[in-house]
Amino acid sequence: MKTENNPKIMKILNEYAGGHRHLITIGRVLAAVSAFMGLVPFYDLWKIIRVAVKGEDLSEISKIAWQAVLITVGALLVYIAALFCTHIAAFRVQANMRSRLMRRIITLPLGVFDEDGTGKIRRTVNESTAATETFIAHNLPDKAVAAATPVGLLILLAAFNWKLGLICLIPAVIGFAFMMSMMGNDMKEKMAEYQNALDTMSSEATEYVRGIPVVKVFSQSVFSFRRFKEAIDGFGKWATDYTLMLRFPMTMFMTSINAVFAFLVAGAYALSKGSVTPELILDVMYYIIVTPLLTVTLTKIAYSGEQEMIVADALKRIDSILEITPLEDTSSSEHPKDNSVELVNVGYKYKDAAEYAVKDLNLKIGSGEHIALVGPSGGGKTTTAELIARFFDVTEGKITVGGADIRNIPQDELMRNVSFVFQDSRLLKTSILENVRLSNPDTSEEEVMKALETAQCMDIIEKMPDGIHTVIGEKGTYLSGGEGQRIAIARAVLKNAPIIILDEATAFADPDNETKVQAAFSELAKGKTVIMIAHRLSTVVNSDCIYVLKEGSICEHGTHSELMEQNGLYRQMFDEYNRSVNWKVGA
Repeated sequence: MKTENNPKIMKILNEYAGGHRHLITIGRVLAAVSAFMGLVPFYDLWKIIRVAVKGEDLSEISKIAWQAVLITVGALLVYIAALFCTHIAAFRVQANMRSRLMRRIITLPLGVFDEDGTGKIRRTVNESTAATETFIAHNLPDKAVAAATPVGLLILLAAFNWKLGLICLIPAVIGFAFMMSMMGNDMKEKMAEYQNALDTMSSEATEYVRGIPVVKVFSQSVFSFRRFKEAIDGFGKWATDYTLMLRFPMTMFMTSINAVFAFLVAGAYALSKGSVTPELILDVMYYIIVTPLLTVTLTKIAYSGEQEMIVADALKRIDSILEITPLEDTSSSEHPKDNSVELVNVGYKYKDAAEYAVKDLNLKIGSGEHIALVGPSGGGKTTTAELIARFFDVTEGKITVGGADIRNIPQDELMRNVSFVFQDSRLLKTSILENVRLSNPDTSEEEVMKALETAQCMDIIEKMPDGIHTVIGEKGTYLSGGEGQRIAIARAVLKNAPIIILDEATAFADPDNETKVQAAFSELAKGKTVIMIAHRLSTVVNSDCIYVLKEGSICEHGTHSELMEQNGLYRQMFDEYNRSVNWKVGA
């Protein structure tokens, strides 16, 4: 559903509304009817003033007043009915938008969430859809009222004293001109900048919150998170510049629409020509009461225009997710013959990146072989592992699993063949049982217990208040990094995939936990093809082959002893690692 620069907002919203689209139309019509009905009491008010000023039959005042009250109540009930219709349609639109977004999101490559950030995607799903709900439920009926009211006001203003009516319209026209100067393409661009700034702050805030433990451990301040502070400072500068840009037109707009009384008094004085008649008093009193509607109406129009720009931008952001191409499932389905993995001339470039993250990668991993990817940070280790798991498709070359191109292997089959144990254990706030069962929902509790035992988790289960039914994060029940990692390994054990990818899986483990994690890995890796990413080089010395990646390419490969003999980058890294391990505080 494409949103152009000048989007047909209502057409798009009606498509999302589906069978409820007619409620939007009914709601807008009812809101306009309520606006016309709401003006009738002002005519009744003029009649009451006329009776009072001219001293006519005062008993008529009660009848006219009750008529005005009944019509006012009727207008209110009609407006409530309008809101009822637009709210039902708005909730349906928002629900359909979120459903469509989530259906698309679950088909996206997992690498998208690394590139775009979960904070930005979450904000689009939550806040962009909420903007459309507010627009349909409240702004559309208000816009209908704002459109209908001036028509009725023109009739009211001209019906009794057209000269005073025209005088009252002068500040309204001036205010409308200043209001229009704040609209247009420039303001749409500013609104897009505003939403972009909020997106950036949302993403950086998410990353900052995740990094709070590091901040506290090392006694750092918020300024250690440069990007987060720059996002806040950038938004502050943008908001200041935007406010200063609108200061003059907004001031003139508010001054103009609130200057009706000044124009009315000056006009009445000019029309009186020194002679004040009961008719002139009646008209002036009436216009003093009715002209505030001009101010309210113009204000509603101004805010509805702003909200329309917000919705247009929200629809573009929703489209930006819907337009992301899911991983392609080809019709020529292939199936792996074994657990081997091969990368042939593989290259990958991240979105908007100038350089390749990995380039000309060629490596072959035999079925049941254990290999390690090591090298300096930024060398492309994690990118290589994510490409094997098809978090995104290669830019160049191909990757095969069991001789089959992973692009031709059905997604669900590929996921059954590959398990990924992340550096961050990524446990959900649910029971340990359900956290482990995520990898294989149909398994029994006994099978989950066996997987936990294989992953060396029984000491964790024994200290939990409700055993495997304990909810992680509830009532002060938390796991250390190493404990959480063992639960994640139990999840991989239960999945029993033939290919295991371990991404810095012992990074957060203390010495005691690391021993148990390594024991769990040993059980997990039996008979499996294992690809391990590690900075702790002591964990890879027994690998069948070690690949050293630097700047996205393989610079060395071989067994531990072969690489040590080569006296290259691996030897340098291993010596530095040993010095860091053996480092002690001097006496």
